[in-house]
Amino acid sequence: MSIVIGTNDLAHGYLLNKSKYLNMDDKRARDFHKSHDAQSGKDFLREFVYGGMDGGVTTFAVVAGATGAHFDNSVIIILGLANLIADGFSMSVGSYLSIKSQLESYRKLKQYELWGVENIPDMEREEIRSIYRSKGLRGKLLDKVVEVITSDKELWVKEMMHGEFQLIPEQKSPITAGTYTFLSFIFIGSIPLLPFIFSYFEWIPPISLFQTTCLLAGLAFVLVGLIKSYVTHSSVRWAVAEALLLGATAASLAYLVGFLLERLLVN
Repeated sequence: MSIVIGTNDLAHGYLLNKSKYLNMDDKRARDFHKSHDAQSGKDFLREFVYGGMDGGVTTFAVVAGATGAHFDNSVIIILGLANLIADGFSMSVGSYLSIKSQLESYRKLKQYELWGVENIPDMEREEIRSIYRSKGLRGKLLDKVVEVITSDKELWVKEMMHGEFQLIPEQKSPITAGTYTFLSFIFIGSIPLLPFIFSYFEWIPPISLFQTTCLLAGLAFVLVGLIKSYVTHSSVRWAVAEALLLGATAASLAYLVGFLLERLLVN
């Protein structure tokens, strides 16, 4: 009987055991495992949440601060768009470099482990034994697991990478991740600016612009919260409430700072 214990199997068992700590009910836990094979398809939705939330919060804060300082609509549009492009690019570069660094680090460490497997196999085999002994395996079962893993060089190196460095290969493309981050930042981040842009071109009457911005920004944060809940298998209510709270807090602080500075520096 062949026994192969891989990283995915260990992670699967770990998440199942931890589900009670995550307040997962039976249906949510079952749905998670049913969708586990399609989980990789959600990877870039994480970038959407990451970029979209930051874009919505920062642009909404810029608009709120400028409104609190009683800036003209044209100035608010200029500040908002400049922030949108600059911060969006900065976020996408950060996402790109983060994924790229992870890939490069994994590649380099994998080369070291491959060298070890090929040149000092006895030492590397003992490390595998130690890793699985620490997981509770003993006797013949431990011997069999070590034998099976070390009979496959690729699996051997993969288990060493996970067991020794707690690393798994990154599946995302740095360029794609950066692109998703940038587009989501622009998409969500542009929403708080829409009432001012539409009013500037006289597509809508220039009344209650900031109130309209607050409403649209709230809807944008609800969207981000819903996507976050889907990606992380967390409570919809909590994810939406968290997004709304973060956005409202940032905008309130920015509005207060703009209002106070306008009073101190202009009047």
